[in-house]
Amino acid sequence: MTEPSLPLREIPLHALHAAHGARFGAFAGFRMPIQYAGGLRAEHLHTRAAASVFDVSHMGQLRVRARDGRRETLYAQLEAALPVDFADWADGVQRYSLLLNDAGGIDDDLMLVHLADAERAEVRIVANAGNRDADLARLRSLCPALAIDEIDAALIALQGPQAEAVLSALDPDCASMRFLQARTLSLLGARCFATRSGYTGEDGFEISLPLDRAHEIVERLLDDPRVSLAGLGARDTLRLEAGLPLHGNDIDPTTTPVESGLSFAIPKSRRAGGTKTGGFPGADAVLHQLVAGAARVLTGFASHAGVPIRAHATIVDENDNRVGEVSSGTLSPTLGYPILLARVENAALQGQASLYAMVRERRLPVERVALPFVPKRYRR
Repeated sequence: MTEPSLPLREIPLHALHAAHGARFGAFAGFRMPIQYAGGLRAEHLHTRAAASVFDVSHMGQLRVRARDGRRETLYAQLEAALPVDFADWADGVQRYSLLLNDAGGIDDDLMLVHLADAERAEVRIVANAGNRDADLARLRSLCPALAIDEIDAALIALQGPQAEAVLSALDPDCASMRFLQARTLSLLGARCFATRSGYTGEDGFEISLPLDRAHEIVERLLDDPRVSLAGLGARDTLRLEAGLPLHGNDIDPTTTPVESGLSFAIPKSRRAGGTKTGGFPGADAVLHQLVAGAARVLTGFASHAGVPIRAHATIVDENDNRVGEVSSGTLSPTLGYPILLARVENAALQGQASLYAMVRERRLPVERVALPFVPKRYRR
């Protein structure tokens, strides 16, 4: 007898999306807008050309503070839980980090903002939707001296080359922000915490909106002719073109940062010979791989066979030996041909060996390409 599935949770702006003709689908326990009447490809290309609003309120928003009010407590506890270093981390700067298990596997990837001035020190964390409850429980277990609370707010991503111009009409201060900077903006008189970031490879902002003002602010953004709504379908194709991994597809608790091209998330100070070597979960395994390398690596490929290559397709060598598996794949709306991320044995990537993806028992040639597939356009 199977257990009944839990009902899907609704995001705060569900009614707005329904009114705009969203097609909903289940994702990470939420009923989410997947696409709108114009379709995924149109939303993708509009984001590349102008600006789109993505609702990412399913993501977990956390506020982290020391129970004793001391920033030293905050920093020490988080540095023991995550491979981060607050020594050179300026106020109002966002960084990418990883919540690792004891084997060095990636339980989740996180975005952290350090907020510190003369009166306070806190960290804001955005966690993936499917992991938000587990992340909260794990962080509370690893950091008993910290108060870690969920922030009850909507979260949107305004993405695209016109994002700054659009948002500047509501608060001109956003124009001075650069990639991975955070600031509190005033949008229609509401205080909204924003970062210049997003997961599309385009310039843009992620903005936390008070629940009682979120509908009004999003509708005002949509009044601008440069702005359209876009769903999770276009967000997925955009992030794949940018070569950004998706937790649950390209990275998971069985994969390590080194295997996943995420070694940059381990600061030099936390590596062998650094001032704060190790000391985080999975450190032994990760530090070993940083020196010795990994047996398998996440790699970008393109295909010109004209057939989409999806996740879970097998990668084989010229002798039909299985050497890897596709983790994400799509027909790129920007490039017009299939692109994919695959985890492949490192030995199979050496030299000029030919590799193939198996699709319906057909061997389709794939070519290794450098990431990202489409250049990122962050405002640095």
